[in-house]
Amino acid sequence: MAQGAATKVKKRKPSVLKRAKQSHKRAAVNRANTTRVRSAMKALRTAIAAKDVKSAGDLLRPTLSAIDKAISKGVLEENTGNRYKSRLSLAINGLQAAAKA
Repeated sequence: MAQGAATKVKKRKPSVLKRAKQSHKRAAVNRANTTRVRSAMKALRTAIAAKDVKSAGDLLRPTLSAIDKAISKGVLEENTGNRYKSRLSLAINGLQAAAKA
């Protein structure tokens, strides 16, 4: 289904209409949470690619926090979020080690 496309409701019972409304609201919240996480990760990866140790270090904590919030809200699976956090942390640690050497 395309993003923002209306869901066709076949039955016009009040309970069906209510569930359709709830579904749209939840989808909007999930989309916002997903966008927040992906934007934070993209900014951090950009800083890592640019080998900018200071800005990457500053972006790490908010990014990990956004991932944790997405996990707690059910937007991301726990293993997926932990994998993202692990890979980002390893990249930051490698960047900091290279800067010290």
